[in-house]
Amino acid sequence: MKNIIVCVKVVPKTEDVSFDPVTKTLDRSKAENQINEADKNAIEYALVLKEKYGGNVILLSMGPMFFEPFLKIGIAMGADDAILLSDRAFAGADSYPTALTLASAIKKIGDFDLILCGEESSDAGLGQVPSQVAEFLDLPQALFVSSVEIEGNKIKARRSVKGGYEIVELPLPSVISIELGINQPRFPDFKRKRWADKEFKIKVWNMKDLGLNENIVGLRGSYTFVNRFIETEPPKRLRRYIEGSPEEQAEKLYEVIKEIIE
Repeated sequence: MKNIIVCVKVVPKTEDVSFDPVTKTLDRSKAENQINEADKNAIEYALVLKEKYGGNVILLSMGPMFFEPFLKIGIAMGADDAILLSDRAFAGADSYPTALTLASAIKKIGDFDLILCGEESSDAGLGQVPSQVAEFLDLPQALFVSSVEIEGNKIKARRSVKGGYEIVELPLPSVISIELGINQPRFPDFKRKRWADKEFKIKVWNMKDLGLNENIVGLRGSYTFVNRFIETEPPKRLRRYIEGSPEEQAEKLYEVIKEIIE
């Protein structure tokens, strides 16, 4: 096994996010951040594959410089390297320029067998980036995967489908999106965490490093925009207390159910 690249997104806690009506983008400046849960599952699965088949695990993320400590958490878990794609021009990107930027970095990395992503991010919840990365790289893909077996230069992936699962066979290299919650991500190793915080240097690549331009990345390269947010209140629950004898309660309950159905 060669390199396993894991695409990692740092996401805000959703309750801390607001909408900027001027830029029409999400304002995450006051939000507490964390590694996307599905991406943590992908990191863990990459480490399991590394232990079983060898190779190196490389973390790849796009975002501002404050993402670095989160990538170092992945290093402390056991990843071998981490690359942060950081440039002001990348800001405000929807899934299309995000995938384009990630794919450009993956081409620059070059030597890999497998690309793992979480099935979707908790802030957007679209699940489009894995497929778009695969398309930009012209690679086969399998989504919502719960397990992978590598046999020579092929993989067998078990993926969830409506009503069950299916087994798909793909050649290497491939792009795989890992299903949320399929494993329990390991805790960072304490000694490795201290080493990562003090000594490990994350590679930082900007737009020019990737051979891109400002017209195809970030907000300018995006095809979708948030027009407005509508705050909704949860529906009010109606409580009814039914009294009387068992026969009377049954009759009243029947009338309530009939009213709801009609």
